[in-house]
Amino acid sequence: MMRKTSLILLSAATGAALTLFVTQPRSVMMGSIARAATSDTYRQLNLFGDVFERVRSDYVEKPDDSKLVESAISGMLSGLDPHSSYMDAKSFRDMQVQTRGEFGGLGIEVTMEDGLIKVVSPIDDTPASKAGILANDIITMLDDEQVQGLTLNQAVERMRGPVNTKIRLKVLRKGADNPMDITLVRDNIRVRSVRARVEDDDIAYIRITTFNEQTTEGLKKEIANLQNQLGDKLKGYIIDLRNNPGGLLEEAVTVSDAFLERGEIVSTRGRNAEETQRRSARPGDLTKGKQVIVLINGGSASASEIVAGALQDHKRATLIGTRSFGKGSVQTIIPLGAGNGALRLTTARYYTPSGKSIQAKGIVPDIEVLQDVPDELKARTDTKGEASLRGHLTNGSDEKTGSQSYVPPDPKNDKALKMADDLLHGVKVNASAPASASDDKSTTDKASVEKQPATKEAN
Repeated sequence: MMRKTSLILLSAATGAALTLFVTQPRSVMMGSIARAATSDTYRQLNLFGDVFERVRSDYVEKPDDSKLVESAISGMLSGLDPHSSYMDAKSFRDMQVQTRGEFGGLGIEVTMEDGLIKVVSPIDDTPASKAGILANDIITMLDDEQVQGLTLNQAVERMRGPVNTKIRLKVLRKGADNPMDITLVRDNIRVRSVRARVEDDDIAYIRITTFNEQTTEGLKKEIANLQNQLGDKLKGYIIDLRNNPGGLLEEAVTVSDAFLERGEIVSTRGRNAEETQRRSARPGDLTKGKQVIVLINGGSASASEIVAGALQDHKRATLIGTRSFGKGSVQTIIPLGAGNGALRLTTARYYTPSGKSIQAKGIVPDIEVLQDVPDELKARTDTKGEASLRGHLTNGSDEKTGSQSYVPPDPKNDKALKMADDLLHGVKVNASAPASASDDKSTTDKASVEKQPATKEAN
């Protein structure tokens, strides 16, 4: 359309030129343009070939051809935007494990301390918990290999493996006289992306840490458990999305749908108009119209922002906290064949139900609550946001950077959580906090997309 407009405008100055373009067959005109573009592309590829051969022949040490090609691909993709990248075969496998939320392993959350592996906590009903592994245990050896000298990722990779295979750990425990040798059999482990508890005896608190393939089912399970536990006492829900970096687009849609009866959840728009997809809610609010409050902060990104934006636009939830990260783009994972890894390519922007792009702007909460941050942590608790990333997709002149992302480790000091509690108990009243879903003023109700898009992630 833009090309036709340019030609029409050109006619105001040169009518003869217009006649030439209009009378020339479209196929011939487009063929000429395509040939010119192709010719230019081949010249650039020849340049790449020349550089590649020069490096192979003249570099001071013999380079690995495959690594040269991988580096070239990585450079091409990283030059597009901060979220497009090349994944080699191992990185692709790791990404698949992360998004599935399921793998063969031991069932322990670990960290690195003084070069050794420290157990943060064992996961319930896993080989680690059944074998008696405890929080703060120190793992010094994996089979016959010293942990000292391994990175955290390398150690985790060695602890994972096929189901029903064995691994021997040497474990130091405070108070024990000697190290313990513990043999574990790997089992199928599911990452718990959803955790819940009862807050103040009558509020359902649900924390979502990531959006993997297990998230929606985990949410449904926790909602049902909390409803059975609280019964008629249940006053409402607090959904904590703080410092949730995102994940799968499909999971963001289904999580949003759990709280909505109708209306658009998100639209994704690619380079071409025909690529636009709209996703809408289906009838069935799992929370039965109870009041919902969503906690967000500077670390809430991508899929988290889709959920927060949908519930805010439909006035289904009150958002409390600080402005979110501002990642408003969608990446498609494109496998490159066996052993060749995959591309993570930015293919669309997403828009909230009101048609707003939050790219490089973030979502502004209905009620801003700043936490009291210890002085020693102040320099490390603000997230710079999407707008600070080099090469980010731009979005007008009102882009925003920087937002607080600190969450106090003790819930008693959590001011955003306290505000949510007070609103649900009626201790505080705010116009942004409707009493229930019946106060939803949204009229957006677009048809659900029947044809599903390719596997995508909004992470």
